[in-house]
Amino acid sequence: MAADARISKITARIVERSKPTRERYLDRLRNTAMKGAQRSVLGCANLAHGFAVCSPSEKDALAGDRVPNLGIITSYNDMLSAHQPFETYPAIIREAAAAAGGIAQVAGGVPAMCDGVTQGQPGMELSLFSRDLIAMSAGVGLSHNMFDAAVFLGVCDKIVPGLVIAALSFGHLPAVFIPAGPMTSGLPNDEKSRVRQLYAEGKVGRPELLEAESKSYHGPGTCTFYGTANSNQMLMEIMGFHMPGASFVNPGTPLREALTREATKRALAITAMGNEFTPAGEMIDERSIVNGVVGLHATGGSTNHTMHLVAMARAAGIVLTWQDISELSDIIPLLARVYPNGLADVNHFHAAGGMGFLIKELLKKGLLHDDVRTVYGHGLSSYSIDVKLGADGNVAREPAPEKSADPKVLASIETPFQGNGGLKMLRGNIGKAVIKISAVKLERHIIEAPAVIFHDQLEMQQAFKDGKLNRDFVAVVRFQGPKANGMPELHKLTPALGVLQDRGFRVALLTDGRMSGASGKVPAAIHVTPEAVEGGPIARIREGDIIRIDAIAGTLEVLVDAADMAEREPVTADLSGNEFGMGRELFAPFRRAAGPADQGASVLFH
Repeated sequence: MAADARISKITARIVERSKPTRERYLDRLRNTAMKGAQRSVLGCANLAHGFAVCSPSEKDALAGDRVPNLGIITSYNDMLSAHQPFETYPAIIREAAAAAGGIAQVAGGVPAMCDGVTQGQPGMELSLFSRDLIAMSAGVGLSHNMFDAAVFLGVCDKIVPGLVIAALSFGHLPAVFIPAGPMTSGLPNDEKSRVRQLYAEGKVGRPELLEAESKSYHGPGTCTFYGTANSNQMLMEIMGFHMPGASFVNPGTPLREALTREATKRALAITAMGNEFTPAGEMIDERSIVNGVVGLHATGGSTNHTMHLVAMARAAGIVLTWQDISELSDIIPLLARVYPNGLADVNHFHAAGGMGFLIKELLKKGLLHDDVRTVYGHGLSSYSIDVKLGADGNVAREPAPEKSADPKVLASIETPFQGNGGLKMLRGNIGKAVIKISAVKLERHIIEAPAVIFHDQLEMQQAFKDGKLNRDFVAVVRFQGPKANGMPELHKLTPALGVLQDRGFRVALLTDGRMSGASGKVPAAIHVTPEAVEGGPIARIREGDIIRIDAIAGTLEVLVDAADMAEREPVTADLSGNEFGMGRELFAPFRRAAGPADQGASVLFH
């Protein structure tokens, strides 16, 4: 089915806007390919270093450019539960490649930090910048020019966007992303959230909180709530970087290993040595990016992707804006209820029909571009499947179910949970911001209340503990942008704000920082740009000013006279405490070079 006219119109606008940068990008890819992008351009000493530890037969094959060689970029570490399963993947990939007549080498590793570990800690100020560092690190690995395609092992928040940026920077090569899958379901996410709020109120102690957290995060795999990590997996599948059905299969299962072996075989098949050459930079185009945004809205995905998708698109010469994202939100219905947008977790989503059912339903109404290239072939409709383990131990696929196995978790296109998507752009005299409304009750889509100003999240937490916030207010937490301190997530504020909201107060958050992809029920206007440290209007807000956040009209206003606002001097803040410790001094160049949030908050593109 052809794409809906509204989807096509927005896509055409992105194509037109991107023409100069996209054409330059594609020209670079073609020039790289013409120069010889693989081992043929290496000198004998170069090549000898590159295959020094290979077997004699592998050396002979690589020297003659007779077989394809896969470069593995891994983000393995065994502290991060989502990435621990990757420990064994290189061996599986090498074995699968050999069986398919190819070779695979680990080209390099990239850092992978856990936002769950660093939440509310100094290390969180490195988190967003780690995305660009990951892209750069992967680029170092692939720069050896030994490879005919790349396979990327990554799952979590900044890792996948960074790897996508690298894959598109090396867009003359095919790229296949191989996930590890979510951990099995533990303590329900809503129960974990309840215990967090009780702890914030002082009604339970640290032992009870740790017990609840440990029962929720209990084994290998991705956290089961629908935050940035699982939004990443959705994006990789709906944009065509994953094999169909690969996103949400649990680690350590026969099907998970079969999918990894299949992805390896497919990566070999789409190199320039085969008949289905699929370079990543040509595969991902404006339609693929729009499909990613559509998937984000249809599932109520992470706010972080309003920056990551912009940066990922820029890596391919495509200019995506918050306005595009917001307009698509008005078109795309919400089809998934996964925590924090509901009570289910991603395992329930997968069991209800998962990505195959979701894609089928969106295609049914022309809300996705079907005419795209993927690592699996041409056409997104081939992803409208249910994946299983065949009797022979290989991956088997069948058409996606006609009906959701659980309509409370995954809805049909005819009966969506709500008529629009999960993310909206706000605009007004404070600047631009993003708000996630898929988990916010309708009666809280508009908040008008006095500003209470903080320059540090710890200040607000202390004010809550001291009982100073039992009233209607908008918490203005500023000097949290990329240039100020790396734009940390402020998820630690969620329990306190949730408690106050449950007490009947009308509360909201306004910040130039970020919130976790797991945040939901409290209205939060985030990613405010221009940021405070740049003298943005948020730095002119004064204590007690009335703030109006209107997610329905898409406006963000401080209700003061325009002349008065213009005369105010932006306040400044002492940020010296953010400059050192836990590696923050190493990222000073990133803070100086970072672009604004609406351009991806990147040091690479702005």
